[in-house]
Amino acid sequence: MTSLPPPYDADPALGPLVVSQEELELRIVELGRQITADYAGRPPLLVGVLKGAFVFMSDLSRAIDLPVEFDFMAVASYGSATRTSGVVRIVKDLELDLADRHVLLVEDIVDSGLTLSYLRRTLLARNPASLAVCALLVREGSDDELDLAYVGFDISTQFVVGYGLDVDERYRNLPFVCAYAGEADAAPSGVVGRGARP
Repeated sequence: MTSLPPPYDADPALGPLVVSQEELELRIVELGRQITADYAGRPPLLVGVLKGAFVFMSDLSRAIDLPVEFDFMAVASYGSATRTSGVVRIVKDLELDLADRHVLLVEDIVDSGLTLSYLRRTLLARNPASLAVCALLVREGSDDELDLAYVGFDISTQFVVGYGLDVDERYRNLPFVCAYAGEADAAPSGVVGRGARP
């Protein structure tokens, strides 16, 4: 495994690199080209899942050579600090009408797929012309039936932070994705964030 570059290597809560800044940049350019080709003549509406996907969606949108539009939604899963119960609710809903739009749902990380399945059902009920999913990270053991159109990286089950993924709102601004070596139960119980937690 690759060690973190300075000054990040001084933080004992951060473990080895999982996806480097350079790997992220190259893969996002590739995804942008693929999406541009696939959506030629039908620019997509990018729907970002807050808060974790905002960094990825920002870079991805600039790699897509089409006049895309944006909207955001936020969801919360309830359970312990590090495990979700599978019960999901919308905290912030979309502002735009999805009817007859080509929607590309942008996710930071897919774990079990429970939240993604909920989001897919919710968005399909709004009658988009099409709905596809672009996920930056897909965790090993995720549901194979998720039908993800675009995937950045497959990763192991380790707890990760960076590039939008957090622990208690920390580490979202890291320019890479790395393992989290700190206390796994650092977060308070109740709302489980959409970041690193499995």
